[in-house]
Amino acid sequence: MTKPTVFEELTGGKGASLLAANPGPDLATAGYRETEYRVSGSATCYRADDLPVDGRFVISPASEEAFSTRLLVRRPVDPATFNGTVVVEWFNVSSGSDAGPDYTYLYAELLRRGYAWAGVSAQLIGVEGGRALVSTPNAAGSGLKQVDPDRYGTLSHPGDEFAYDIFTSIGRALGSGADDDPLGGLKVERRLAVGESQSAFAMSTYVNAVAPISGVFDGFLIHSRAGGVAPIGEIGTDVDLARAKAGPPTRIRDDLSAPVIVVQTETDLFEDLAYYPARQPDSDFFRLWEIAGTAHADRYQIGDLEEFLGCPQRVNRGQQTYVLRAALRHLDAWSRGGSAAPSADRLSTRETDGVVEFAPDANGNTEGGIRTPAVDAPVSVLSGFGPADSSRICRLFGTTTPLDGSVLRALYSSRADYLDRYRAAAEAAITAGYVLAEDREALLAEAEPDLIPD
Repeated sequence: MTKPTVFEELTGGKGASLLAANPGPDLATAGYRETEYRVSGSATCYRADDLPVDGRFVISPASEEAFSTRLLVRRPVDPATFNGTVVVEWFNVSSGSDAGPDYTYLYAELLRRGYAWAGVSAQLIGVEGGRALVSTPNAAGSGLKQVDPDRYGTLSHPGDEFAYDIFTSIGRALGSGADDDPLGGLKVERRLAVGESQSAFAMSTYVNAVAPISGVFDGFLIHSRAGGVAPIGEIGTDVDLARAKAGPPTRIRDDLSAPVIVVQTETDLFEDLAYYPARQPDSDFFRLWEIAGTAHADRYQIGDLEEFLGCPQRVNRGQQTYVLRAALRHLDAWSRGGSAAPSADRLSTRETDGVVEFAPDANGNTEGGIRTPAVDAPVSVLSGFGPADSSRICRLFGTTTPLDGSVLRALYSSRADYLDRYRAAAEAAITAGYVLAEDREALLAEAEPDLIPD
């Protein structure tokens, strides 16, 4: 594989383009700097005779092509505040435009702990435009070159079969100490790769196929993957994401040398994402976390733009962001040689008339899995699935259905009783390691005592 990779700062046009309903806090106030780069180099594509369902992919290098793509970097201004870890996110292109959903879920942890973050336009659609897997209201639905030709017109992506090596080459170059290093001389000790939804399909393939031969990343956070994984790629085109998620259920290989945490919501296990058949046991370098009462996307992700989705019910208000922050903290420590992330119970299921489905508790929330106060001191039923007759985007955002007043009266003797149980559930999640102590106050602030009848 030929490098070097060259970084040139991008300026002009309309400024950095990234689809985000919840862009996070002001970076300057947090002591961070955002810089965008044009990244040029050469990348190799791979071939594989088979992609076995045990995840032990064997690939071989094929052709090599030049590429020029986009990198967005958010890093501490003061090197003394950098914790030594750069989190590299594979941008999600399900809407037809680059998005960084895991930055949204993780920014509180990233900024308070001094991580650097780098978002990579790894796929063809993000740069050149193409088919959207999910239609999102008000999304640009086209690649960077269409959104802002003045800023991005010189980019050139050779096709998704090169995406894996593009991601590798950029990850390797971050913190290299070269004169054009986007991290500006920060001393990188670890590189963690993250990706959500369709990026998780690709990240699963990356772990199974590329990670064993590249050795660039020290850990992986795979968030909301399907049972199927992304293909190695076809020359000169984008990955067919619909076909990828409908592929054979494929596990993460069991001979890992770097830790992998897979975090799944309720939405991800059944219906068209169908991860359930790909479930696998934890091992020395693998953890599977399934979060009760959560959806593939949720209110935290969409923020105040929820109404623009046009969903018939309120979208899911589960508390996955806190669990994801904890997953990143554990992954970082694990990658340093520290203790492995804690194992977690799987979501409970039952079989009805030959169909496997979640087993609900007495209030309608799913039993088992990682528990948060929203399901253990409930005021609503939180589902990972939207109404069957709603749009695909609404089905991915799940639902929040308030419990009836009579149910709440039976559950709680008073608002004080509710708050006591909510606090106890929060402390249990923190003690178990699925929520961070730093998020205690934010989690407690989400209690809704006013919904409890007097």
